[in-house]
Amino acid sequence: MSHTVFIDGEAGTTGLQIRERLEGRKDLEILSIDPAKRKDADARAELLNSADAVILCLPDDASKEAVGLIQSNRVRVIDASTAYRTASGWTYGFAEMDQDQRAAIASSTRVSNPGCYPTGFIGLVRPLVAAELIPSDWPLTVNAVSGYTGGGKGLI
Repeated sequence: MSHTVFIDGEAGTTGLQIRERLEGRKDLEILSIDPAKRKDADARAELLNSADAVILCLPDDASKEAVGLIQSNRVRVIDASTAYRTASGWTYGFAEMDQDQRAAIASSTRVSNPGCYPTGFIGLVRPLVAAELIPSDWPLTVNAVSGYTGGGKGLI
């Protein structure tokens, strides 16, 4: 059985990478919008509502706009922005977070992408909290910097 996927924002870096990963799958049909209609709300709404799954690769405001265009209750949405990261009704998309998270993601119609910094932080700290090595209410902070230079020669 083939499922349809619409990547809203497929022309951006994240959208292009996701499309590349999905293109070879025989069980998926990728729906695309005419580049001239990328800003056309009616054209986007048609694709957003006709797909089995939608992956939003958009800035926060555009992601919220896209979700507002979805009227179909059957469409599954994965949002790569920060717009719904902690929103009520959305499932946090970090399957390794705890033993029930993978099942929660699989049954959800709205999944938010945790992002790289939260994934690193939660992946390191949550097992320590679960083992009661760090109190769950301990005020932890992380100062982080991203960046890469050197054309494959190393991190700065």
